[in-house]
Amino acid sequence: MSDFAPDRVLVLGIGNVLWADEGFGVRCVEVMAETRAVPDNVKLLDGGTQGLYLLPFLEEADALIVFDAIDFGLEPGEMRVLRDDDVPAFMGAKKMSLHQTGFQDVIATAQLMNRCPAKLTLIGCQPVELEDYGGGLRPAVAAQIEPAIRECEAELARWGISVAAGVTQADDLADASIRRGAYEGGRPTEGEACRMGDHRFFPGAEKVRA
Repeated sequence: MSDFAPDRVLVLGIGNVLWADEGFGVRCVEVMAETRAVPDNVKLLDGGTQGLYLLPFLEEADALIVFDAIDFGLEPGEMRVLRDDDVPAFMGAKKMSLHQTGFQDVIATAQLMNRCPAKLTLIGCQPVELEDYGGGLRPAVAAQIEPAIRECEAELARWGISVAAGVTQADDLADASIRRGAYEGGRPTEGEACRMGDHRFFPGAEKVRA
């Protein structure tokens, strides 16, 4: 356990669930809420791709833990944990999508205003597939959800915060209709819904599918 003892911790999942493994961070915080009971001073938040709209949440936190899919240049499905100055620097250097650029801006703005959390921790996973609109997590990435949550628990424990098995009622998670089970289970087949674009509006899409 470290000497750092935050009064308020934000556990944030960011990413876009519409683009396969891009949804890793959101799914982590979703599963954490379903399987862990966190104390009142820990807030679980699905940040999606909201960018600067997340700034007020950072301003209220003494410590921040972020789940995200990150291009570490590792084997697909591998996980890595970064802390403090490495978090914004890495997200800016190896961004995969616009949401990472946006979140780097959030951290930079919070730092400029002297309202950034004192501690930053990024728990990231190397994606397998991103170019699959409407797709779900690939097995190698989905398998890292539980290890990622355990990393989060270990970080909280270092700050003197205990997490128990149970459920956390969180108002700031995705609607039940797009939780992972409903979203992936209700996905149409590729034949029913072209994942490369609608050929009526994207000439050549049918040739790509063929």
